[in-house]
Amino acid sequence: MGILAWKNLFYDKIRLAVTLVGIVFSLVLMLVQFGLFLNFVETAANVVDRSGADLWLSAPDIPHVNAGTPLLEANRWKALQAPGVERVDRYILAWVPWKLPSGSSEAVMIVGFSPEGGMGRPWNIVSGSIEALKAENAVMVDELYLSKLGVKGIGDTVEISGRRAKIVGLTHGIRSFTTSPYIFTTFKNALNYTPVLQPDETIFFLVKTKPGADVEAVKRALQERLPNLDVYTNQEMSRKTQVYWVLETGAGVTTMAGALLGLVVGIVVVAQTIYAATVDHIREFGTLKAIGATNGRIYQVILLQAALSAAMGYAVAISIAKLIADSTSSGNVPILLPPEVAVAAFIVALAMCMGASVISIRKATRIDPALVFRG
Repeated sequence: MGILAWKNLFYDKIRLAVTLVGIVFSLVLMLVQFGLFLNFVETAANVVDRSGADLWLSAPDIPHVNAGTPLLEANRWKALQAPGVERVDRYILAWVPWKLPSGSSEAVMIVGFSPEGGMGRPWNIVSGSIEALKAENAVMVDELYLSKLGVKGIGDTVEISGRRAKIVGLTHGIRSFTTSPYIFTTFKNALNYTPVLQPDETIFFLVKTKPGADVEAVKRALQERLPNLDVYTNQEMSRKTQVYWVLETGAGVTTMAGALLGLVVGIVVVAQTIYAATVDHIREFGTLKAIGATNGRIYQVILLQAALSAAMGYAVAISIAKLIADSTSSGNVPILLPPEVAVAAFIVALAMCMGASVISIRKATRIDPALVFRG
């Protein structure tokens, strides 16, 4: 049966090529679109996921982490008195203007954290250090955005919110879901760059619980002491932000729709070509039935043809998708292609080809063996 499936598949090489093109196009489109979706999900809340905080205190009903509003410092002392709380750090995430060499401004997201607390700090530091950020007006940027910000690297002096700032460190791969790069600095420096804040205000409080403490219990205790604020676990704040940026803005829906379109196109193309191939070899299937082959044997031949098509199409598609993903890895919008996605794509390819072969299976199993003996 394997030999028959192989010969049937390669009997018409042009039709085989059309089938493979359909599979490859479908899979590459799905892999690229889903890779973009994964990047959106990862980037949307990366500062939350990497914050190291157990709980977040925010103003009520903020839609996402990038839309916080000022909180009074007095809330911090109330939070510190809650059972199970080990540390509470002030944390700033705010939009501010960065002046470009051309004289125009670029919106950036200033990130002000407590260097002593360990929460909310930058990661993937390739040049400079957290210690260097303690200097007055010191900031750290991601090297992916140097050109966008009109700077070359460490030592450059810029203007943020009308105040001087000096780049003392670089990170790699801290991307922003929006077009506004993250600029890291200490909380003290960030206050100078955030005119909307008074010296006794912050945007968030990051909470670290004591070892062994029940985070949910601490959350309830904080909510009781601070009923005028919202309390989120780190996971809740991350999910809230991801849902807003990826789903409510339509970015994620669009990419997933593209992936679905690729699947539909692939099924249509593959179904049509497999059906045509089956019809062309209908007499061979009639011969098999005439010599006693069961419908199960016919199923095996057609499904094996589909599996072979899926394997060949997948091999080409994953190679193309890998090249595309590698070419975007150093850009602002990379396409993520983890091993789990590659495995899932192969399963999708098999399911797509097997599903598309259902129509042709029905055609082949209903063939009258007497057809072989007719002129």
